[in-house]
Amino acid sequence: MPLLGCIADDFTGATDLAAMLVENGMRTVQLIGVPQADQPLPEADALVIALKSRTAPVAEAVAASRAALAALTRAGCRRFFFKYCSTFDSTDAGNIGPVADALLADLGAGFALACPAFPANARSVYQGHLFVGSRLLNESGMENHPLTPMRDADLVRVLARQTSGEVGLVPYAVVEEGAEAIRAAMATLAREGRRYAIVDAVNERHLRAIGAAAAEHELITGGSGVAMGLPANFRRQGRLPERADPAALADVPGLPAILAGSCSRATLGQIAHARAHLPVFDLDPQAHPDAASLAGAALAWAKDHLGARPVLIAASAPPERVAALQARLGRDPMGRDLAGALIEAALAEIAEGLRDLGVRRLVVAGGETSGAVVSRLGVRALRIGVQIDPGVPWTRAEGDGPSLLLALKSGNFGAPDFFLKAFATLPEAKASV
Repeated sequence: MPLLGCIADDFTGATDLAAMLVENGMRTVQLIGVPQADQPLPEADALVIALKSRTAPVAEAVAASRAALAALTRAGCRRFFFKYCSTFDSTDAGNIGPVADALLADLGAGFALACPAFPANARSVYQGHLFVGSRLLNESGMENHPLTPMRDADLVRVLARQTSGEVGLVPYAVVEEGAEAIRAAMATLAREGRRYAIVDAVNERHLRAIGAAAAEHELITGGSGVAMGLPANFRRQGRLPERADPAALADVPGLPAILAGSCSRATLGQIAHARAHLPVFDLDPQAHPDAASLAGAALAWAKDHLGARPVLIAASAPPERVAALQARLGRDPMGRDLAGALIEAALAEIAEGLRDLGVRRLVVAGGETSGAVVSRLGVRALRIGVQIDPGVPWTRAEGDGPSLLLALKSGNFGAPDFFLKAFATLPEAKASV
């Protein structure tokens, strides 16, 4: 029976969280979407349900998250984690606050901590303010995000605008004192009627202390960093045995490829680095303004370039080009960004075409892109393996088609040489990169 049930608001975020749990000794399986009531679930210490709810309409995000909670409860989970991005990607309407409110209500709980810090990827929270490296969130490039522009680094204010509950702070000075002090501070905030506490964290010691302090919390919310302290809670309770190799995956031979749909600075830098080493094809939605023709052009190119060396197909672009395409294509009657929908549809079709061409080792950059790709490929579950960079593991994907090795990368994650490093971690690929 699983010990921990997790709900992630996008696919790469789910993989990031699952990788953290595996690294700390929990066998973890990521499920794609909410499983059916009669669907058998794989054996694991932790189950992570990956949703595509980060930028969905609020009502859809809440409904999907509540359904995921119900499925995890049926599976036997009694402790839960709501995972969102380490840059707190959201708008004043949500979806972090409304989803957390709904989960607390369904659990009959009245309080949850919120901590998106992930120091390994340069995300820290100090005095309630989120930093990306040495820059405040609203000066980090996230203020230009096309879907969730983050223009306020004060997370107490940001979350307060999304919920009817009150939001407090457990500041750095308290966190420095350790788990008991954090536990006492959160208990005080709960007694005072606060529904949430933003908790400061600037290093891994803080994150492990926060996890220990929340051992009895039914719901924890945050980035994957704060989850590093949770497996130890179950181990102290005698419920989690030591695992010899929780990251072991069976190999899947086949051709390698990369799809990049994120427009983050990190992904743009990774593409620039890869150009000197790999064949690269840039999608041009101005020349091919529909998904089928975009995909067709990319796949025609791929047929001539697939081989031992990975190929990279990129739809990523700097903010000004994204804005120009958005202005040209506009939005549908539901307010959805048609430019983003075009790119997602094209990359999903390309992924299916690459699989038909023999690709079995695939890296996908971007949360929305990853969601579209795994849905198109009929992937139902991902067993989590070794990490490539913090928050990004290889996974073995199983579903309607042949097994694949997939690495689903959040746009903001990874070192500049990530695309090369990914395949170098696979033994058969080392000589080809």
